[in-house]
Amino acid sequence: MTTTGPRNDGLRLSPFRGLRYAPERIGSLAAVTSPPYDVVVRPDGLRHLETADPHNIVRLILPQAASPAARHRQAADTLHRWQAEGVLRTDPEPALYVYEQRAGDTLQRGLIGALRLSRPEEGVVLPHEDVMPDVVADRADLMRETAANLEPLLLSYRGDGTVSGAVAVIERAIRRAPLLSTTTEDGFCHRLWAVTDPAELAEAGTDLARRRALIADGHHRWATYLRLRDERPSPGPWDHGLVLLVDTARYPLRVRAIHRLLERLPVPDALRALKDAFRVRRIDGPLPRALDVLHTSSAAAAPGGPDNAFLLAGDGGFHLLDRPDPELLARTVPAGRPEAWRTLDATVLHSVLLEHVWRIPDGPEDIRYIHDTEAAVEQAERHGGTAVLMRPVHEDTVRGLAEQGVTMPRKSTSFGPKPATGLVLRDLDQN
Repeated sequence: MTTTGPRNDGLRLSPFRGLRYAPERIGSLAAVTSPPYDVVVRPDGLRHLETADPHNIVRLILPQAASPAARHRQAADTLHRWQAEGVLRTDPEPALYVYEQRAGDTLQRGLIGALRLSRPEEGVVLPHEDVMPDVVADRADLMRETAANLEPLLLSYRGDGTVSGAVAVIERAIRRAPLLSTTTEDGFCHRLWAVTDPAELAEAGTDLARRRALIADGHHRWATYLRLRDERPSPGPWDHGLVLLVDTARYPLRVRAIHRLLERLPVPDALRALKDAFRVRRIDGPLPRALDVLHTSSAAAAPGGPDNAFLLAGDGGFHLLDRPDPELLARTVPAGRPEAWRTLDATVLHSVLLEHVWRIPDGPEDIRYIHDTEAAVEQAERHGGTAVLMRPVHEDTVRGLAEQGVTMPRKSTSFGPKPATGLVLRDLDQN
């Protein structure tokens, strides 16, 4: 997403004094990290992280207490105690941080820094998904209490494919000894370097000032940044937010689906309500085989017809929904949007199935969003509900809609690999 001609109203990524774990005060760096807050969805996953190390970052991003206010206050108290005890300490000088993730054939590198905030209409940072107000409110309350950016958002931009500007800064940094290196239990090796040289900071900054970015992961946190910025006088530290910027011309991101868990809708009821809305076929397991059928279902779509498809699970089996009724789509999918939006699986799911066929209220008590496919199926079976397994959206579709200013239904995509939480934080009182 490169702009043409010289401009200075693009991305403004500033160095900051990172707040990082002191190695001598923790068991291991891997044991104190966590996936992003919205990926830690299962209670057993939360307990696993809490017991991995008494200083695991999940105690800050997902504190546990009797009420929301108590949770947020507890996170702030914990953060300040860890700082006072030297568990977390601030780096001596401002830096941009080169961050690398590697596992097998997957390699991602980018720059972590404090990005100047901008609204979507400014065309610098483009969202592609709607957000849930209650989640934004919760994250805002947490950030107010802690006065910290606890985890970086993932943003992508398109460079020109050459080793220059920010890419050149990254390539030089990785030839030096890293500040930290650790391998998390998912098999990813994480490394971090600090860039403090004024010439290198200027080189990266000049390059990024010509770019604009897509929010790949972190729409709710970006909305939180904007809400809190508007509450405070400018200029100040709240004018910026912690992000990881990745050049996808150099390091393409993976795009995966986010699944829906409908705990109050048993699979038999879901199937009964469908009637003739979709073709329904029972698919033999195991799960990987059923997913293969889902992912290749577009090849079996009726010629010229819609190719939306979903896989339902939760009753011990798998049920493929495809070939939706075109007349039903015409009646229920909102008009006045681009065709690419109207034909999205997520659009059809929310407009047709959830709202019209199943009449599921759009709230956290009725719809949960789960990244892990096996977890979605397991929880549906445990609670007697329905897991709706989705297909991923192509990145070009996401980017094209974002450039038109059109947002997709919330939780339509999962870009990755996502940055690990806990490697570097930003203390707003010191930045």
